[in-house]
Amino acid sequence: MQCMYPFQVQTFRNLLKTCIAQRDLITGKTLHALYFKCLIPPSTYLSNHFTLLYSKCGSLHSAQISFHLTQHPNVFSYNTLINAYAKHSLVHLAHQLFDETPQPDLVSYNTLIAAYADRGECGPVLRLFEEVRELGLGLDGFTLSGVITACGDDVVLLRQLHCFVVMCGYDCYASVNNALLACYSRKGFFNEGKRVFREMGEGGVRDEVSWNAMIVACGQHREGVEAVELFIEMVRKDLKVDMFTMASVLTAFTCVKDLVGGMQFHGMMVKTGFNGNSHVGSGLIDLYSKCAAGMVECRKVFEEIHAPDLVLWNTMISGFSQYEDLSEDGLWCFKEMQRKDFRPDDCSFVCVTSVCSNLSSPSVGKQVHALAIKSDISYNRISVNNALVAMYSRCGNVHDARKVFDTMREHNTVSLNSMIAGYAQHGVEVESLRLFELMLQKDIAPNSITFISVLSACAHTGKVEEGQKYFNMMKEKFGIEPEEEHFSCMIDLLGRAGKLREAERIIETMPFNPGSIEWASLLGACKKHGNVDLAVKAANEFLRLEPYNAAPYVMLSNMYASASRWDEAANIKRMMRGRGVKKKPGCSWIEIDKKVHVFVAEDTSHPMIKEIHVYMEKLLRKMKEAGYVPDIRWALVKSEELERNEKERRLLNHSEKLAVAFGLISTEEGVPILIVKNLRICGDCHNAIKHISAITGREITVRDTHRFHCFKEGQCSCRDYW
Repeated sequence: MQCMYPFQVQTFRNLLKTCIAQRDLITGKTLHALYFKCLIPPSTYLSNHFTLLYSKCGSLHSAQISFHLTQHPNVFSYNTLINAYAKHSLVHLAHQLFDETPQPDLVSYNTLIAAYADRGECGPVLRLFEEVRELGLGLDGFTLSGVITACGDDVVLLRQLHCFVVMCGYDCYASVNNALLACYSRKGFFNEGKRVFREMGEGGVRDEVSWNAMIVACGQHREGVEAVELFIEMVRKDLKVDMFTMASVLTAFTCVKDLVGGMQFHGMMVKTGFNGNSHVGSGLIDLYSKCAAGMVECRKVFEEIHAPDLVLWNTMISGFSQYEDLSEDGLWCFKEMQRKDFRPDDCSFVCVTSVCSNLSSPSVGKQVHALAIKSDISYNRISVNNALVAMYSRCGNVHDARKVFDTMREHNTVSLNSMIAGYAQHGVEVESLRLFELMLQKDIAPNSITFISVLSACAHTGKVEEGQKYFNMMKEKFGIEPEEEHFSCMIDLLGRAGKLREAERIIETMPFNPGSIEWASLLGACKKHGNVDLAVKAANEFLRLEPYNAAPYVMLSNMYASASRWDEAANIKRMMRGRGVKKKPGCSWIEIDKKVHVFVAEDTSHPMIKEIHVYMEKLLRKMKEAGYVPDIRWALVKSEELERNEKERRLLNHSEKLAVAFGLISTEEGVPILIVKNLRICGDCHNAIKHISAITGREITVRDTHRFHCFKEGQCSCRDYW
């Protein structure tokens, strides 16, 4: 078969370049078939570009085959496949191929540095950086921006790199300054980030990315007004405002929870035609899902996008994952995305795994886990594994969470945060704090989320001194300014321990205006320790901030009822009715054979309710023989209104007891049971389930709104400290 003429070869090259630019895999494969049939003379140039085509189109296996069929591979050949491995988070394969490269050039080093930087791995990046300098290959903006991004969590090292950049004249690269700006902002050093941005303006090296990065930084630091001013200045300077700029401004509105400003900006985007853009749509969905208390507006935005991409679908799934009652919609969205021929990526699996966490459905979570393993993304993708650790923990299976954690090839801050939080929620504070110490030993920098988990572990177990030590360590050792969530943990820690005045003092002296979370923590502590006077103050402050939240009304009413102050309890209930506030009905649910069964107190709707009541009566007799005494205070009715027997009957019909009974009669002996409750477990149910676990020999886990209670052999993981 005759080869093509030179002008035809040039046409072939141009066609191949077009396929790469347009990610046209089908036409590219057709060209590759012609190439194999020897209609085109063998060429390392063309072989490299076929490898590049497959890499750009996400077809890693084809890229590998194309590389190995290249007769005379050069450094470009190796770099193309190294980059493909890096994009698929196969850094170990990328590094292995890098080591096989005959004469790696600066592009080889930059590609591998960028791969490690994406994973936040500082050590390998510094070693590669040192090699580049020793070999005298020279440095460019890509090298230094990768190194800065990788080492951005270490503020001391970041400042050293900043000095190196300025002293050696590399601050002429916009990409290097953009990396510095982003890292300073992410670590909380907003003023340093602003200084970098200002100096870029003086040196004339700002680009659109710089402006976008500064706008995002303003949003992260709750400087929404400044973010909008920067956007206006961009428009005045006639700088190109693109979809990335728009998305950055939306990120700023989202960070400061400015829904009104975001809606006004949305209106401007409609006028300028940006509202149909998929990238901007993702920013709008993120704004509305986090600030509009629902997904109604998100659905409208999604329907206006002409060609939704994978990122937009992922953002929708992520939005649904933020609302437990919309988790089923999140699963539907994930399935619909696949029906539209979108292949889930690592972000898709992270988002849908979060949905499974909300559902507390072990079976659905395991299905998603299996799908992640079968998918063509790397199962070892660290972000997916981190999400699986969190999912198994939230589904009451901390053992499987630890299995996933232990099989991970490497861990980052998020991995350890997830496992520390999982142990903290399950009351295994020894392992939680041991992992934190291990984190410090491995020089994995903790962040603000780490300390929330650590302080929570201390709060759940009454370790007041340790909690105060870790709280002080945040700023003194790691330069992390305590945020509102950290102060809430400290209030919870002191309140649970009965140090109510110290907890109140933190609220009065914290550098923020106390929000409903802080007052709720104090109110919960007052309820536990029976301090009605302070509870009234906390409830009033809570109601001042959230007058239509039922929680403070219910908690205060229950406190009055427990103290037999029935008139005050009745007044609270009248106040609720007068303001139109409705109490969320308590319910518990359990999954049996992939079907969820929901129970409410005094339930009569379940098809097996008669069998449940018969079983509970038998169980009650055994429980009383074992020493169980129903705590009728939790019936929350006047002594003269009901006889003791009727109060005990009401306690026996609490939703969590009904769910436990159904689980016991519906599963084989020895099978663990997981119950989920939408409110806090009551004191009598907590005591009763301890006895039930001892009598039946079952491991029973109850997840309420505060934590996990793992009952086994008559004991609870909380050790009655809850």
